[in-house]
This record gives sequence, C-alpha cells and structure tokens, in this order.
Amino acid sequence: MTKAPNTSHHKTVTVDLADRSYDIFIGDGLLQKAGEIIKPHLKAPRIAVVTDDNVYRLHGKTLERALSIYETHLIVLPPGESQKSFEGLQSVLDKLFEAGFDRNDTIIAFGGGVIGDLTGFAASLYKRGCQFIQIPTTLLSQVDSSVGGKTAINNRFGKNLIGAFYQPQCVIADTSVLKSLAERELKAGYAEVLKYGLLGDRDFFDWLDENGVDVLTLQPDAIAQAIAVSCQTKARIVAADERERGERALLNLGHTFAHALELEAGYSGNLLHGEAVSAGMEMAFEFSAAQNLCSVDDVTALKAHLHKTNLVSISDVTHLLKNPDALINHMNQDKKNEGGMLTLILAKRIGQAFVQKNASRENTYNYLKTLSEKLDSNNL
Repeated sequence: MTKAPNTSHHKTVTVDLADRSYDIFIGDGLLQKAGEIIKPHLKAPRIAVVTDDNVYRLHGKTLERALSIYETHLIVLPPGESQKSFEGLQSVLDKLFEAGFDRNDTIIAFGGGVIGDLTGFAASLYKRGCQFIQIPTTLLSQVDSSVGGKTAINNRFGKNLIGAFYQPQCVIADTSVLKSLAERELKAGYAEVLKYGLLGDRDFFDWLDENGVDVLTLQPDAIAQAIAVSCQTKARIVAADERERGERALLNLGHTFAHALELEAGYSGNLLHGEAVSAGMEMAFEFSAAQNLCSVDDVTALKAHLHKTNLVSISDVTHLLKNPDALINHMNQDKKNEGGMLTLILAKRIGQAFVQKNASRENTYNYLKTLSEKLDSNNL
C-alpha cells in the first residue's frame, strides 16, 4: 500500500481486514495529490467521480486537475439526504451504465456521508461489485461514514435500512477542505469525534475537553490528531467485528435515539445527522443513569462538554420530543434490533459503553415520556 509520512499534520491509519485491508490518509493538501495516492489501487485508468453540486463548486476543479492523467467521468447530484433513496441509487447506476463502465473501473465518492453511503452502495451493486475509493469532504464523513465499509440508502421505514458492507480501496481525508464547511457542519462532525471518547477512551474524552475548541477551529495539529484517533478507534473495532455482530455496534452510541429524532424531523435540513447524534448520546447517557447503569456525574460531564463546545443537546430538539409514541415506534425499526427486541448502546461511564440487547421497551418509552412531560412543564 502507498504510505504517507506520519507527521503532526499528516497521518496514515490502516484498517486491517487481511486481503481487504486499506489505508486512511489524513492531512492537509492531500486532494491535490489524489491522483498519485490512488494510482496503486486502480485496475484501469478509468474513474467515475460521484459528487454533489456544493462539493463540486468548492473543490471539483482541484480534484479534476489531480485526476487529469486518468479518464474521468463526473456524476454530479443535487445535495441533500434525499439522494440516499432508491431514486438516487437508480440515477447513479443509470449514469454508470450509460457511460459504459465495467468492473475493472473505479468509482470515487467525493463528498460527505450522503455521497459516500450512496456511492459505496452503488459500487457494491454495479455488475455485482466494482471497486471504489472514498474522498470524504466533511468532518463527520472523515471520522465515521467513510471508514468501515457501511453503505446504505434510506426508505420510509428508517435510515440506512437498505445497504451492504462494502470496503473501499482507500480513504483520502484532506483536512484543508474542512475550511469550507459552515460552523454548523463542523460541530455536527465533531459529535462523531466525541463519540469515540465516550464509547471507549476516557483519555481521548479528556483530551477533547482540553482541545475541543482547537479541533473546531481547525488548528492543524489538533484536527489531524482528532481525526487520526477517531479513525484508529473505528479501524480497531471494524477489524474485530466487520459485520456488526458484536463490538462494532458500540459505534452506534446515541444513534438509536438519533435516528428516531431524524425520522421524526423527516430527514430535513433542520436536523443534521451529527446534531441528532449529539442529542442522542446525551439521551443514551441520561437513560443509562436513569437505569442506574452510570453515574449522574458522567452525565453532568457530558452535558458540560456539549455546552463548552456549543453542540446540539436535548434542549435544542424539544420540538421532536413531543410524541414519545412516535419516537418509540421509530426505534422499533432500528436495524440493530433482534427478535422484535430493542438493542441499545448504553454507558457504564464515560469511556465504557456496552451493547444492551433485549433492552426494556417499557423503560425506554417511560424515559421518552418523561422527556415529553418535562417539555410540557417547561422543565427541560
């Protein structure tokens, strides 16, 4: 595999999956070197780049120049979560067929989590599978959705319910492209960074508590370190449990609550995925404390960090908490559930999450109902 030097600004993390292992290249200015980085991974010099209007407008020409030595075909989609649908999938596949791509060609996902999930799933299906490469352009996708091979689309029953495990050939995470993100997008991505400290690394949580502002202001050393540690944690978990039969479910800390919030919001731009995860992790810790699984002190520490970094918290999503019946119904559709029973990722403390199978639906509903009642009494 191609190796980049590990410096304070440039790091390489390997996802160890035997003959399907791949590298995550992290650092500033990597987009301009994309053609060189991907060269060892190509079977043929023909590439399809799937992106959206916003990413292409900001960074498309830079990537085109970097790939100028290859035959490159652009597929530019409208932005937004709505592209993660059967219609969006069909559109990408049709364009690949129309352009005459074959299984030896490579598809590049160039964008955030929506583009990455959609493109990876299309690659897994196209002529029974062709290789693809991830070039994530948001903090959330650089630390989470581009790593680990989960690909999917949404449907009316929920988020990411139709998909496949399909690993990329490599991931190129250029930290310099993050400068074009709105503050809101950065904070949504930071929620996924925080997740890694909460689920299994108290030291990383403490580091974020000291350096979170530097990460959010994209200080080069801090952002590279935050992405690298996040990717290292995910790489370790994915290597141990690629298809989410056990430990990998820990990566969904807060996500069962978050996906319910997203579905209640109608997958609108009013609630970004990372914003839902931020509130969802707080809900998971609160629920854990309510079940006497973790201390109130840990909940307080998490709430203080959310406040310090100005991340979305429960108090910011009160409009989505009014109907506990709808929320529990959304949670019933979660793909981690088994045998009709809820599976939740809960916490014993900051840095120690665990998978709770056969979680009490009654207790979960009562917690959601309590939130709703606090809302009614203006106590939230």
